[in-house]
This record gives sequence, structure tokens and C-alpha cells, in this order.
Amino acid sequence: MPSDAPSDRDATPDSYVQRAALLADLGRYDEAAGELADALTLEPGHPAAHAALASVHLAAERPAEALQAADAAVAAAPHDLPALVTRAMALTDLRRFGEAAQVAAEILRLGPADAYAQRSAAAILADSRNGQTSIDAAWRAVQLAPRDPLAHLVLALVAGRLGRFELAERAYHEALQLDSTLAGAADEPGIVRLDRRRYARALERVSESAVLPPVPAFQPAPVPAAKRPADRLRPMVLFGAGHSLVTAILVAFVEAAGGASSQLLAGVLGGVGLLAIGILVSRLPRGDRFGGRPGRLATIAVSAGPFLIVLYALIGTPWPLALAIAAAVAGLTLLTRMG
Repeated sequence: MPSDAPSDRDATPDSYVQRAALLADLGRYDEAAGELADALTLEPGHPAAHAALASVHLAAERPAEALQAADAAVAAAPHDLPALVTRAMALTDLRRFGEAAQVAAEILRLGPADAYAQRSAAAILADSRNGQTSIDAAWRAVQLAPRDPLAHLVLALVAGRLGRFELAERAYHEALQLDSTLAGAADEPGIVRLDRRRYARALERVSESAVLPPVPAFQPAPVPAAKRPADRLRPMVLFGAGHSLVTAILVAFVEAAGGASSQLLAGVLGGVGLLAIGILVSRLPRGDRFGGRPGRLATIAVSAGPFLIVLYALIGTPWPLALAIAAAVAGLTLLTRMG
């Protein structure tokens, strides 16, 4: 019978690790763990398999099993930053904050100029209530990678834990400007987006438990029964505009670099954008779902962006990419006027 699993003859630890990552991104953590067990049967000391298994258990909220796998990963590769980060996360989930802080200090020592190391250690130390070191590391991450939305998200988390809500709000808004999809990161499955999900959930908890009223960016006020048109359309317009801007720039960069795959990339990403916008529109309430002419125009504008990117994939000339960017800007402008 045909099977998606590697054959016994062709199976390698890496092939099992790759399959496990795909399963985990679908939220099928038990199956992913089974694939990684097969990888470790072939090669018991495989560092990537141990590290991936630790992440799978962590995503499945099994911190004890995650710590056991992370210990094995660190034993196989003592200076591997992702393995150390996963180990510290597992210790944090087990509320062994002192040990987690020790691992975070080792991460900071190994990566003084690594934004990933700095933001990861900052988030871990925030859980350990190590305030000054945590905020210093968060600032360092932002300085090293000012365009990394996760660095700003961690700064928001650390500032919120320390009660610096104005800074937290500014950092969170900056993170959203860099990546609007972070607004829904708390519900994302998988291990590739594990950091995003943990940071977003931690930020929600900080907002909910704050002594002072949380800023609107963290804890929106209860939504009235009848939302304003701009409020209804905002998630769809922000997604559509952000998707078109990022995709058009990325495809243009690949095309300028002489990449023959730019049209294929445009076709895939443009199709995904059209599908996602269609889903978001279908979720709008019935009736005057677009809030009048400006809302309809905003919807048309952001829907045109992915369509133009697909058009580029078909004809290969750059003008549809420029029009996709213009359509995204027009959609945002119309949304602003509605608000």
C-alpha cells in the first residue's frame, strides 16, 4: 500500500525530523512525536531529533517530557541555542524558575550579538522575575534586529511584567506594524511558530492580571453587539494590505536577484492571499457587511493585491507588483477614512 512515511530502505533521521515538523504544524503532536521516536531509533544521539521532540512536547503542553528531550539535545550539542532555549522554556513551564534563569544566563553568554538569543533569554528571565537583566536583554534584541517583530513583542512582554505599560503598548504596536498577523499568534499551532505563540499568550496573561487597567492593544474592551464598519473590516484589510505589500516586495527582490522562481513564488503566495481574504470576507456579518461605499472600495483594493500578484505570476512583467503595492496602500487609506 502507498504510504507517506519513508521506506525502511530510504529512511534517515533527517527525513523523520522533516515529517515530524510538518505534522506538528498541523497540530498532530502525538504523530510527530512518533516520527521522532523512529528517528531516534535509527540514531539515538541525533541532536536535531531530540531538539524537535522537545519542541513537540512543549507545544503539546508536556513540559516534563520536553525537558527530558531538551536535556538529551543539549547533551548532544551543548552550545546549541535553540536547544537551550527549549530547555529553559520547559523549566519555566515546570515552575523551576531558578534553573531557567541559569540557562538564560548561559544563552546570553553564548549570544551577546545574537538577537534570537537576547530576546529568548529576555522572555525566560521575565518569567523568572529577573527584571533588570530581562529588560536589558529585550532592548538589546531590538537594537540588534529593529525589524524583527518578535524582538518588539518580547520587549512589550517584559515591559508589561515590570508595569511599564506605556513602553509595553508602544512596543506592541511596533510589533504589529512589522507583522500584523501577531494579533492572532496566540492560537497558532505547530513548533515553527512556538515562540510567537508563547510570547503572545504570555502577553495576554500580563494584560489580564495587571493591577492598572490594561492598554487597549493588549485587552480590548468588550465588543458591542453592533461593531462599527471600520472595526468589522479592519482585520481583513490589515491582512490583505500587509500580505500584498510583503509579497510584492519579496517577489520583486527575488526577480531582481535573477531568481527564476519569482513567478512560482508569486503564484503560490498570491493564491494563498486570495483564499485567506475570501475566508475573512465570508466571516463578516450579513447585511451591510462592508459598511457602505468606502468599505466596499477598501475590500476591492486589498483583494486586488493578491490578484495582481497572481497576474505577475502569469505574465512575468513587473507592473502588476507595483499596482499590488498601490492597491494595498489605497485599502489602508480607505480604512483610515472610515475610522
